[in-house]
Amino acid sequence: MSTDFPARELRIGTRTSPMALAQTARVTQLLHQLDPRLRTVAVPVRTEADLWHGELSGIGGKGLFVKALDVRLQSGDIDLALHCLKDVPGDVPLRAGLVVAAHLERADVRDVLVVPEHSAVRHLDDLPPGARVGTASVRRRAQLLRLRPDLRIVPVRGAVGTRLALLDGRPTTRTDPAHPTDPTKPADPTDTAHPTHLDALVLASAGLARLDLSHRARQVFEPEELLPAVGAGVLSLECRRDDSAVAALLEQLNHEPTLTEATAERVMLQGLRGHCNSPIAGYCVTGPDGRLSLRGMVFSPDGAAFAQVHLRSEAPHDPAALGAHAATELLSQGARSLIDTGIPL
Repeated sequence: MSTDFPARELRIGTRTSPMALAQTARVTQLLHQLDPRLRTVAVPVRTEADLWHGELSGIGGKGLFVKALDVRLQSGDIDLALHCLKDVPGDVPLRAGLVVAAHLERADVRDVLVVPEHSAVRHLDDLPPGARVGTASVRRRAQLLRLRPDLRIVPVRGAVGTRLALLDGRPTTRTDPAHPTDPTKPADPTDTAHPTHLDALVLASAGLARLDLSHRARQVFEPEELLPAVGAGVLSLECRRDDSAVAALLEQLNHEPTLTEATAERVMLQGLRGHCNSPIAGYCVTGPDGRLSLRGMVFSPDGAAFAQVHLRSEAPHDPAALGAHAATELLSQGARSLIDTGIPL
């Protein structure tokens, strides 16, 4: 390890949501396993997206979460930025002077169905016609409507705990970082971020696990049912390119198979010029023979129209070529039109 550590304090930039803090705690634990003497401090960063009450598409999408941390990293206020790779836009280059030093081993990529605590529903098919299902993801929206065109997809965002409270019919207040108004004021029933009634939510299995809420999942959707987001389940660690001490430290946490698979997915996304509000899904796995298998899909908002591809690599160690090939195939099927005409939630 670099002689900069443990004498030097490592400043980890983090959003203030419970999910972000749980992810930061996990990274801190891994770093301390490398060297128990390492001194770390979490630096809270409140982003523009956290302060926005409306739909994220109105101010630039989830990429704002990434931008705020990266600006602080560029300026030297923090030494490390932690990102959910699925939130990193595919149409925006990495900010000058920054580098992704590590991808942690991938967590569960699957989506799950969550229903009110005392509901008897066990499966998507058990929901009544016209059921209200909450999700802030255009990717989930399109695929859910492919499975059940009768569903009413309700845009819901904010901390997972707040979403679960809404689902269960428990009182909620504006303490969610996404809604930092008067904390004594109940949620506005006309606010689309706080609907008055939901029959179900679709959330990430990995996110529930990080918050010790896996018991809330009723149905786990396999990738063949709901294809995951590009970079699903992957946490990426970013630092300044010229900070060799931090880069060397973080590189020890890199999980090479995850990096390889995520590279194929990300190159596909970049070839499609996809952003966080694009109806794009992609998932790469390494088969027993070492070959990569990449599936990609692009949807219309209602899921009725789509382009899809499933490719296997001839060269196991060339994920970028596989991702580029997948993007070309999707574009030849009209993916560009689906992306450009897609409407955000």
